[in-house]
Amino acid sequence: MATMVSRPSKARIDDCYFTGMSVVILGIVLLGFARTYYLAGALHAPLPSVIIHIHAVVFSSWIVLLLAQTSLVTAGRADWHKKVGSLGAILAFLMVVLGLAAAIDTQKRHTTIPGIDPPGILAIQFAELALFAFLVTKGIGARRDGPAHKRLMLLATITLMGPAINRWPFAFLLRFPPATGLIIDVLLLGLIAFDYLTRRKIHRVTIWGSLLIFISVPCALALSHLPFWHHFTGWLRQ
Repeated sequence: MATMVSRPSKARIDDCYFTGMSVVILGIVLLGFARTYYLAGALHAPLPSVIIHIHAVVFSSWIVLLLAQTSLVTAGRADWHKKVGSLGAILAFLMVVLGLAAAIDTQKRHTTIPGIDPPGILAIQFAELALFAFLVTKGIGARRDGPAHKRLMLLATITLMGPAINRWPFAFLLRFPPATGLIIDVLLLGLIAFDYLTRRKIHRVTIWGSLLIFISVPCALALSHLPFWHHFTGWLRQ
């Protein structure tokens, strides 16, 4: 029979924060995809391809799992959290594989994003997936280090918030595309501030994880200007 684990007050504050951030991330995703996916009937939504449908289901499952896992820890059900963790590893793998497939499918359908050319779109998508895979792998490896583990999983999920934010129904995002990156930066600054206020120092994972996310898009855009990347993108779009 599962038993609840008593947590020190500092750990409980941590647990509540990460559960709250999971709710925020769920809100970001719902706001971005409600009109075109969730309120449109999910599996019956008029998405452009089967790959995008499958990707949407797995992505949604990851967001729900994140909320469930943080809630289990907050509720003192660490034993259940560990059992469900194996599902997270499988979902993370599927996220990367299907994310790559969806990115390629997007190129083949000649989808455009205001302010970013096709090589830039592809480079950003690949960079986000590579960083997600890296952070989740580190998170799984650090599963016995609670503070590091939860930060790595949160940062990995924040990495993927760009597409949801891009679809928010606000005109300023169309007029000023860098706003998406600024909103992600606000999420990172929130974690940095939380660390400082509760620990009087910033956790090492928060420092280097936030830095990687911060530089990932500029590095991807720099890559997208290289000739070989233009050739690669053109090949995919044939």
